[in-house]
Amino acid sequence: MSGLEPLYTAAEMKEAESGQDIEALMERAGTAVAAAVARDYPGARVVAVCGNGANGGDGRIAARKLGAEVVEVGAELPEADVVVDAIFGTGFHGEPREDAARSIAAIRSAGVPVVAVDVPSGVNASTGEVSDVCVEAATTITFHGEKVGLAVAPGSLRAGQVETADIGLEHAETAHARVTSEILRRLPRRRRGGNKYRSGSVLVVGGAPGLTGAACLAAEAAFRADAGYVTVCAPAESLPVVETRLLEAVKRPLEEAFDAAERAGSLALGPGLGRGEEARELIRRLLAEIDLPAVVDADALFGFEPVERDAPTVLTPHSGELARLLEEETAWIDAHRLEAVARAVERFRCVVLLKGSETIVAAPGARTLISAGTPRLATAGTGDVLTGIIAAVLAKQLEAPLAAALGARAHADSALAAPHERGLIASDVIDQLPRVLDAAL
Repeated sequence: MSGLEPLYTAAEMKEAESGQDIEALMERAGTAVAAAVARDYPGARVVAVCGNGANGGDGRIAARKLGAEVVEVGAELPEADVVVDAIFGTGFHGEPREDAARSIAAIRSAGVPVVAVDVPSGVNASTGEVSDVCVEAATTITFHGEKVGLAVAPGSLRAGQVETADIGLEHAETAHARVTSEILRRLPRRRRGGNKYRSGSVLVVGGAPGLTGAACLAAEAAFRADAGYVTVCAPAESLPVVETRLLEAVKRPLEEAFDAAERAGSLALGPGLGRGEEARELIRRLLAEIDLPAVVDADALFGFEPVERDAPTVLTPHSGELARLLEEETAWIDAHRLEAVARAVERFRCVVLLKGSETIVAAPGARTLISAGTPRLATAGTGDVLTGIIAAVLAKQLEAPLAAALGARAHADSALAAPHERGLIASDVIDQLPRVLDAAL
């Protein structure tokens, strides 16, 4: 499927390797590791720390081709310029045994670049969860296809630069996929003979006093993501501020939200709405009574409860918001991102987009989609921008998981396209959206 690349779990890799010549696969894998080390560290003293399994076998082949010293797990690490980490492969989970933990600790203490074989030792290849002691790689050479654990934090934060080596296997459908910029080609183009409503009409509900910027950012982002019509419903006392900021959007008081929804194609609920009981009741009623795709973000997630509805719903929490929804600690969410998303999907029976180091999009019965993020987006207001983008895509009648993934990719690409890295603000992301979307045509 255009814009999606397979990400493999340990079980999926085992299936892909089933019936193959394992020795030939290992030879190709070890050769790829050796080539990468020789390319990046010519003339370096290389030590390969090798376990007993297939991963260790890959490491030994790499060492042989490099003329490098092989160290068994648990042994002392000699001086080296580069370490090849071949302790654990895709089958690792939980915590390493004592001798392996000592070797991992020694690698971490060596203070030299580490090239990991397939996955850094201590990273769960299927989830991205990490053990208490884990290798920090400068480069990971992974085989056949990227592993889920290299795309999801905290595992992705231990992998360094990831390179995929072809070892001669056939690709198959996987339960997880990486979202690439090619997905932006799937944003529907405006049709001849259409009008502003058919181009996508978005209703933004939010903008309490002191929080009007959030609603304005969502509205502007929806326009720049190619919506043809945007209405903002905000408390009456906020409307003068919203009128000053927004030229193109229609402004209506909050109590007219149900009337405004009659001409809308999607709802963007929560940007700057506030967390009072009246706001929570309004969100509940809008979701229960209006049969439109909805993005639920920010204040609308506070105290959110499952709502039975036929139209798609997309929740877009960051880890703190998801922790509150699941009654967990934020640190637990950060350490178990895929499990946390799966629990949220099971509880709320809708699309869940978890923001963070990468964006994870999951939905009942659907493939889990993972889009790489950027630290540039760690600034106030960018979540409101994402809400507006997704609402615009939903208004064009794309299926909700695809709309969420497309919105996340456009969001990150627009941040990366900004001419400056430091001092980026949410409005800069909005400014880049048309150029990023045009580049995909």
